[in-house]
Amino acid sequence: MKIFLYTIREILEIVISAVLVVIIVHQFLVQPVLVSGSSMEPNFESGDYILVNEISYRFREPQRGEVIVFRFPGDNKTLFIKRVIGLPGEHVVITDGKVEIFNQQDPKGMVLDETYLPANIKTTGNVDVTLKNDEYFVLGDNRPASFDSRQWGTVKKSEIIGDVWMRLWPLNKVSAFETPSYQNQ
Repeated sequence: MKIFLYTIREILEIVISAVLVVIIVHQFLVQPVLVSGSSMEPNFESGDYILVNEISYRFREPQRGEVIVFRFPGDNKTLFIKRVIGLPGEHVVITDGKVEIFNQQDPKGMVLDETYLPANIKTTGNVDVTLKNDEYFVLGDNRPASFDSRQWGTVKKSEIIGDVWMRLWPLNKVSAFETPSYQNQ
């Protein structure tokens, strides 16, 4: 009987420890998210299972080009995945299919060279917005099918959960993600 009770106790300790580790990892380090919709195609497709790094933005600010997961403004239950285009304090202008950023480094403007987009994709709409100190301008990679900052405005830093770290599913597309660099044109 002592061996049986000892075995039950060990099993309970292992299960409780595992549950605590999963809760801590999920709440503070990484979060699995299932992509739903076509707004980030071809880079992320509906059904992709991704891991979101929740800790990095506690130590640094989001960077242009990073793909982030955030709570939709005004609806804390809905998660969106989009690419960071405009940073706090910048002026974002979209005209003639181009995205242009005006900031201290580029006061005359920098047209983004978005090499992660298919060659035939144009950014539709006319946008002229200056971001506040805690706001980000985000766009989906599938610009014609994306519901993003062009329609509903900016994302506050407090709404950002984290950046996409890696894709876990489908298995033939498992990969980690790097932030693209933009060259001044």
